[in-house]
Parts: sequence; structure tokens; C-alpha cells
Amino acid sequence: MKVSIKHLFAAVTLFASSTVLADVLADIKPLQDRWAEVNYALPEDDREKAFAELLANADKVVGGNPDKAEALIWRGIIKSSYANAKGGLGALSVAEGSKADLEQALKLDPTALQGSAYTSLGVLYSKVPGWPIGFGDNKKAKELLLKALEQNPQGIDPNYFYADYLAGKRDWAEALRYLEIAKAAQPRPGRESADAGRQQEIAALLAKVQKKLKK
Repeated sequence: MKVSIKHLFAAVTLFASSTVLADVLADIKPLQDRWAEVNYALPEDDREKAFAELLANADKVVGGNPDKAEALIWRGIIKSSYANAKGGLGALSVAEGSKADLEQALKLDPTALQGSAYTSLGVLYSKVPGWPIGFGDNKKAKELLLKALEQNPQGIDPNYFYADYLAGKRDWAEALRYLEIAKAAQPRPGRESADAGRQQEIAALLAKVQKKLKK
């Protein structure tokens, strides 16, 4: 069978792209594992220092993968978690850094990690104070979280965080609907610790929502 140069080039390009993706996924795996450990297993008082140390590792991963959305997404997630652990006005500059990473990831590849940049950026806009203190914006948060759901409609994270957003708006019935989807989400291979921790958060929010609906 005769193979055209065009088809051969396409096959080589696809193979190269798959190899590059595999490489960056291998690079971010230790970040994912440690993030889950810090976020769900460490005492709250120990998290700020641990996230600061993890951020240094994320800087190295991004340094080796400066044009890869996946690396920027995970540095953005770690910065967001670090800002949350840090608290106060001092956390705002860290949150700004997270926002910059996630926005850059969206420019590079909005579909990376099933649209995770949309989820994390939506959470930032939801949780950070609004003007004049910070960049928080509920309308923007909703827009981003809905885009995340378009990318990954059955995913545990986009459904949980949109439910959390809805609960913040006291839309208990809709929050319950998305929590049920999050609870039934398929396990993510290699993300067992993160899934277990997220399911605990889902259970806690579910109990709160169900209590509100019974009133």
C-alpha cells in the first residue's frame, strides 16, 4: 500500500504530540500526588509551608515545560491552594499569580486536562474578594464553571465546584443536582487520594444542602 508523504507526516506529528503529552503528564504526577496529600492529609496549620515548598517544585516543572498548559494548570492549582492556606491580604498576590497561570493555560490549550483551567479559574473568581480589594466576580465565576462543565460534564471537580457555587447562592435544589453527579463520577486512575478527599467534601456539602432543603 502506498503511503503519501502527507499521511506519513501526520502520523509522525501525532506520535510526537502523544510523546510530549506523556512526558508532561509524568512531570505533573508528583505535583498531583503531593497536592492531594497536603490538601487532605496534613493538619491545617502545616499546609501553608507545605504548599510553598510544592510551589517551588511546580516552578521547576513549568520551567521544563513552559509551553504546556498542563504544567501551568497545576502550578495555578497549587498557587490557589497556597493562597487559601495563607489567607489574608497577603494571599491576594498569590491568587493573582494563579489567575495568570490559568489564563495562560487557556490560551495554550483550553481543552487540557478536560478543561481544568476553567474549573480552577472559576473557583478563583468565586472565592477571591471583589473590587476594590481583589478580582473576584460572581458572574465571571459562573461563566467559567459552566465552560468547565461543557468540557467535562460528568467530572467530579467541575460538578462539585459548580454545586459549591450554587450553594453559595442558596440555590439548594440545583446544588443538589450537581452534587449527585459529582458523587457518581467515575474514579480517576492514579488520582485515588484526590478522589477520596473530594468525595469527603462532596459528602459534607451534600449534608448541608439536604438539611437546607428539608427546612
